[in-house]
Amino acid sequence: MSGGRTGLLLALAALIVTAACGSKRVAPAPAAPPAAPHPTLVVLLPDPETRVTGRAIVSNEFGSTDLATPRAGSLATATAAPGAVRTIDEDEVNRVFGAALAGLPPAPRHFTLQFKFESDALTDASAALIPEILAAVKAIAVPEVAVVGHTDTMGDAKANLALGLKRAMTVRNILVQAGLAASTIDVSSHGEADLLVKTRDKTPEPRNRRVEISVR
Repeated sequence: MSGGRTGLLLALAALIVTAACGSKRVAPAPAAPPAAPHPTLVVLLPDPETRVTGRAIVSNEFGSTDLATPRAGSLATATAAPGAVRTIDEDEVNRVFGAALAGLPPAPRHFTLQFKFESDALTDASAALIPEILAAVKAIAVPEVAVVGHTDTMGDAKANLALGLKRAMTVRNILVQAGLAASTIDVSSHGEADLLVKTRDKTPEPRNRRVEISVR
Protein backbone atom coordinates (compact mmCIF):
# COMPACT_ATOMS: atom_id res chain seq x y z
CA MET A 1 0.00 0.00 0.00
CA SER A 2 2.68 2.41 0.93
CA GLY A 3 4.47 1.78 -2.33
CA GLY A 4 1.28 2.41 -4.35
CA ARG A 5 0.47 5.53 -2.32
CA THR A 6 3.91 6.88 -2.94
CA GLY A 7 3.55 6.23 -6.67
CA LEU A 8 0.20 8.04 -6.72
CA LEU A 9 1.63 11.01 -4.87
CA LEU A 10 4.55 11.17 -7.27
CA ALA A 11 2.18 11.01 -10.22
CA LEU A 12 0.06 13.84 -8.77
CA ALA A 13 3.19 15.86 -8.16
CA ALA A 14 4.24 15.31 -11.77
CA LEU A 15 0.88 16.54 -13.01
CA ILE A 16 1.10 19.66 -10.84
CA VAL A 17 4.62 20.39 -12.08
CA THR A 18 3.58 19.82 -15.67
CA ALA A 19 0.64 22.17 -15.27
CA ALA A 20 2.87 24.77 -13.67
CA CYS A 21 5.38 24.55 -16.54
CA GLY A 22 2.76 24.65 -19.32
CA SER A 23 2.52 27.39 -21.91
CA LYS A 24 1.70 30.81 -20.60
CA ARG A 25 -0.25 33.49 -22.35
CA VAL A 26 2.26 36.14 -23.43
CA ALA A 27 1.10 39.62 -24.47
CA PRO A 28 2.28 40.50 -28.03
CA ALA A 29 4.93 43.17 -28.42
CA PRO A 30 3.43 46.54 -29.30
CA ALA A 31 3.39 47.19 -33.06
CA ALA A 32 5.87 49.73 -34.37
CA PRO A 33 4.22 53.02 -35.26
CA PRO A 34 3.71 53.49 -39.04
CA ALA A 35 6.53 55.30 -40.77
CA ALA A 36 5.81 58.92 -41.56
CA PRO A 37 5.03 59.34 -45.28
CA HIS A 38 7.94 60.66 -47.29
CA PRO A 39 7.33 64.10 -48.77
CA THR A 40 7.23 64.36 -52.54
CA LEU A 41 9.04 67.21 -54.25
CA VAL A 42 6.99 68.68 -57.11
CA VAL A 43 8.89 71.01 -59.47
CA LEU A 44 7.59 72.93 -62.49
CA LEU A 45 10.09 72.83 -65.37
CA PRO A 46 9.94 74.67 -68.71
CA ASP A 47 8.84 72.68 -71.74
CA PRO A 48 12.04 71.38 -73.38
CA GLU A 49 10.66 72.13 -76.85
CA THR A 50 9.10 75.56 -76.48
CA ARG A 51 10.97 76.68 -73.32
CA VAL A 52 7.59 77.94 -72.08
CA THR A 53 6.74 77.40 -68.43
CA GLY A 54 3.10 76.62 -67.80
CA ARG A 55 1.38 76.34 -64.45
CA ALA A 56 0.68 73.55 -61.94
CA ILE A 57 -1.51 73.33 -58.85
CA VAL A 58 -0.34 71.02 -56.06
CA SER A 59 -3.26 70.22 -53.77
CA ASN A 60 -4.67 67.79 -51.24
CA GLU A 61 -7.42 67.85 -48.61
CA PHE A 62 -5.38 70.21 -46.43
CA GLY A 63 -4.66 72.96 -48.96
CA SER A 64 -2.93 73.84 -52.22
CA THR A 65 -0.03 75.77 -53.73
CA ASP A 66 0.36 77.38 -57.14
CA LEU A 67 3.50 76.73 -59.20
CA ALA A 68 3.82 79.29 -62.00
CA THR A 69 7.51 80.14 -62.52
CA PRO A 70 10.48 78.12 -63.83
CA ARG A 71 11.72 75.56 -61.25
CA ALA A 72 9.07 76.55 -58.70
CA GLY A 73 8.78 73.66 -56.25
CA SER A 74 6.76 72.50 -53.27
CA LEU A 75 6.98 69.56 -50.87
CA ALA A 76 3.75 67.56 -50.69
CA THR A 77 2.71 64.92 -48.15
CA ALA A 78 -0.49 63.06 -47.35
CA THR A 79 -0.79 64.55 -43.88
CA ALA A 80 -0.40 68.29 -44.34
CA ALA A 81 -0.91 71.08 -46.82
CA PRO A 82 1.73 71.37 -49.56
CA GLY A 83 4.79 73.32 -48.44
CA ALA A 84 5.62 76.88 -49.33
CA VAL A 85 6.74 77.49 -52.90
CA ARG A 86 10.46 77.94 -53.42
CA THR A 87 12.71 78.08 -56.47
CA ILE A 88 14.71 74.86 -56.86
CA ASP A 89 18.22 75.42 -58.18
CA GLU A 90 19.40 73.46 -61.22
CA ASP A 91 21.84 71.33 -59.20
CA GLU A 92 19.01 70.04 -57.02
CA VAL A 93 16.79 69.43 -60.03
CA ASN A 94 19.55 67.36 -61.65
CA ARG A 95 20.25 65.48 -58.42
CA VAL A 96 16.62 64.56 -57.76
CA PHE A 97 15.28 64.20 -61.30
CA GLY A 98 18.43 63.61 -63.35
CA ALA A 99 17.71 59.95 -64.12
CA ALA A 100 14.12 60.67 -65.13
CA LEU A 101 15.12 63.63 -67.32
CA ALA A 102 17.83 61.57 -68.99
CA GLY A 103 15.21 59.00 -69.94
CA LEU A 104 13.07 61.51 -71.82
CA PRO A 105 13.24 61.53 -75.62
CA PRO A 106 15.31 64.37 -77.05
CA ALA A 107 13.47 67.61 -77.72
CA PRO A 108 12.30 68.00 -81.33
CA ARG A 109 14.52 69.92 -83.72
CA HIS A 110 12.92 72.62 -85.85
CA PHE A 111 14.11 73.98 -89.17
CA THR A 112 12.70 76.61 -91.53
CA LEU A 113 13.45 76.58 -95.24
CA GLN A 114 12.52 79.53 -97.41
CA PHE A 115 11.57 79.62 -101.08
CA LYS A 116 11.88 81.90 -104.03
CA PHE A 117 8.93 84.07 -105.03
CA GLU A 118 5.92 82.05 -106.31
CA SER A 119 8.16 79.01 -106.62
CA ASP A 120 8.92 75.66 -105.00
CA ALA A 121 12.66 76.27 -105.41
CA LEU A 122 14.66 76.74 -102.22
CA THR A 123 16.68 79.88 -101.67
CA ASP A 124 20.44 79.29 -101.71
CA ALA A 125 20.71 79.84 -97.95
CA SER A 126 17.98 77.27 -97.27
CA ALA A 127 19.46 74.71 -99.65
CA ALA A 128 22.66 74.92 -97.60
CA LEU A 129 20.72 73.75 -94.52
CA ILE A 130 19.77 70.38 -96.01
CA PRO A 131 22.87 68.50 -94.73
CA GLU A 132 22.17 69.71 -91.17
CA ILE A 133 18.55 68.56 -91.42
CA LEU A 134 19.59 65.14 -92.72
CA ALA A 135 22.10 64.76 -89.90
CA ALA A 136 19.40 65.57 -87.33
CA VAL A 137 17.05 62.98 -88.85
CA LYS A 138 19.67 60.24 -89.07
CA ALA A 139 20.72 60.81 -85.45
CA ILE A 140 17.35 59.40 -84.30
CA ALA A 141 16.78 55.64 -84.44
CA VAL A 142 13.10 55.91 -85.41
CA PRO A 143 12.56 59.49 -86.60
CA GLU A 144 9.27 61.25 -87.14
CA VAL A 145 9.44 64.17 -89.54
CA ALA A 146 6.65 66.70 -90.08
CA VAL A 147 6.95 68.92 -93.15
CA VAL A 148 4.50 71.83 -93.42
CA GLY A 149 4.35 74.18 -96.40
CA HIS A 150 3.45 77.88 -96.13
CA THR A 151 3.04 80.84 -98.48
CA ASP A 152 2.66 84.58 -98.33
CA THR A 153 -0.63 86.29 -99.22
CA MET A 154 0.06 86.78 -102.93
CA GLY A 155 -2.47 84.85 -105.02
CA ASP A 156 -5.74 83.39 -103.79
CA ALA A 157 -6.11 81.10 -100.78
CA LYS A 158 -6.81 77.94 -102.80
CA ALA A 159 -3.77 78.42 -105.03
CA ASN A 160 -1.61 79.15 -101.99
CA LEU A 161 -2.74 75.96 -100.28
CA ALA A 162 -1.61 74.01 -103.34
CA LEU A 163 1.68 75.94 -103.52
CA GLY A 164 2.38 75.26 -99.86
CA LEU A 165 1.85 71.55 -100.45
CA LYS A 166 4.09 71.64 -103.53
CA ARG A 167 6.85 73.21 -101.44
CA ALA A 168 6.41 70.61 -98.70
CA MET A 169 6.60 67.80 -101.26
CA THR A 170 9.81 69.30 -102.65
CA VAL A 171 11.41 69.02 -99.23
CA ARG A 172 9.98 65.52 -98.71
CA ASN A 173 11.51 64.36 -101.98
CA ILE A 174 14.91 65.77 -101.03
CA LEU A 175 14.80 63.81 -97.75
CA VAL A 176 13.67 60.60 -99.45
CA GLN A 177 16.39 60.89 -102.09
CA ALA A 178 18.88 61.20 -99.24
CA GLY A 179 17.75 57.83 -97.88
CA LEU A 180 14.98 58.67 -95.42
CA ALA A 181 11.99 56.32 -95.55
CA ALA A 182 8.96 58.07 -97.01
CA SER A 183 6.74 56.48 -94.33
CA THR A 184 8.43 58.54 -91.62
CA ILE A 185 7.53 61.87 -93.24
CA ASP A 186 4.18 63.59 -92.73
CA VAL A 187 3.46 66.27 -95.34
CA SER A 188 0.83 69.01 -95.12
CA SER A 189 0.14 72.60 -96.17
CA HIS A 190 -1.22 75.64 -94.36
CA GLY A 191 -1.01 77.85 -97.44
CA GLU A 192 -1.40 81.48 -96.33
CA ALA A 193 -3.38 80.58 -93.18
CA ASP A 194 -0.43 80.60 -90.75
CA LEU A 195 1.72 83.62 -91.55
CA LEU A 196 5.04 83.99 -89.79
CA VAL A 197 4.87 87.73 -90.47
CA LYS A 198 1.36 89.17 -90.41
CA THR A 199 0.59 91.11 -93.60
CA ARG A 200 -2.38 92.37 -95.53
CA ASP A 201 -3.69 90.38 -98.48
CA LYS A 202 -1.68 90.47 -101.71
CA THR A 203 1.52 91.33 -99.86
CA PRO A 204 4.79 89.64 -100.84
CA GLU A 205 6.78 88.60 -97.80
CA PRO A 206 9.82 86.31 -98.21
CA ARG A 207 9.69 85.07 -94.61
CA ASN A 208 6.19 83.68 -95.16
CA ARG A 209 7.30 81.63 -98.19
CA ARG A 210 8.61 78.73 -96.19
CA VAL A 211 8.51 75.08 -95.16
CA GLU A 212 8.73 74.27 -91.48
CA ILE A 213 10.29 70.94 -90.53
CA SER A 214 9.98 69.26 -87.15
CA VAL A 215 12.22 66.28 -86.40
CA ARG A 216 11.51 64.11 -83.34
